[in-house]
Amino acid sequence: LSAVLSSPMPAPQPPLPSPPPRAAARQLDELLADLGHMQSQLVAAGQGAGGPAEPEPSLDKMLGSLTQDLQELGISAAPAGVCAACRKPVAGKVLTALGATWHPEHFTCARCGQELGGQPFFERGGRAYCEEDYHRAFSPLCAYCASPIREKVLTALDQTWHPEHFFCAHCGKVFGDDGFHERGGKPYCRQDFLAMFAPKCQGCERAVTDNYLSALQGVWHPECFVCAECLTGFDSGSFFELEGRPYCELHFHQRQGSICHGCSRPVTGRCVTAAGRRYHPEHFVCSYCLGQLQKGTFRERGDKMYCQPCHDKLFL
Repeated sequence: LSAVLSSPMPAPQPPLPSPPPRAAARQLDELLADLGHMQSQLVAAGQGAGGPAEPEPSLDKMLGSLTQDLQELGISAAPAGVCAACRKPVAGKVLTALGATWHPEHFTCARCGQELGGQPFFERGGRAYCEEDYHRAFSPLCAYCASPIREKVLTALDQTWHPEHFFCAHCGKVFGDDGFHERGGKPYCRQDFLAMFAPKCQGCERAVTDNYLSALQGVWHPECFVCAECLTGFDSGSFFELEGRPYCELHFHQRQGSICHGCSRPVTGRCVTAAGRRYHPEHFVCSYCLGQLQKGTFRERGDKMYCQPCHDKLFL
């Protein structure tokens, strides 16, 4: 499996600087400040007198009158544009961003309302966002720490990750050139994946990763499927099972005690049992004359069998 590393984040946009203030704009700012100060004094005086306050002229009327007075004085006070937020003329300081003009105090983050005039911002769908709110709202989240990914993003297992947070779920090592293996939606390095999830050879108990044999309810490396006694392979393709282990025919019968005492070969057919030992019928013979013995008509001397005449001749 592989992972994709990319950097999809847009670069923040710096707000465009305001054009240098013109002389008329400076004068207009000063006049507006004086006008506001005088208006507040008049309101305070009216309230102190206890009488009904005179209706206040609207700001638009005052601006219109002030503009007319400036024009009569030969001063041009044309606004720099219309604020995209409040739709009122922008005179004095002006901020240009997102293809529009703004009062500086009206160019704010669409989520938290913070003024963006002196800092970089991000644009989404024609709206401006401060860096923190943009990442919270639109950046992909890391599948490990669940926090926004601000710079390089790594895509793997149908999820996004900080590159430094995409590591083996068991040992915690960052993946190298070997890549990773997936199990249960989690990534693992090759070593841990094989140790934890690969089937184990019944012979050596190491992981089986490529060629294998299936036998005795388990899997085996081909080189590990041999006789448990003599360690030879089964060239004929057949084997004998005893206690979950494979054996060749000879050692299976040795384990079972079914080896002919006369020829030391396995007894697989008719069998003669005498003195706790097994014989092929043709190998159950007198140790002296080699005549075939019949069960019940032999004599035992040491670990050898004799017919009655030979036994009497040799030992009586």
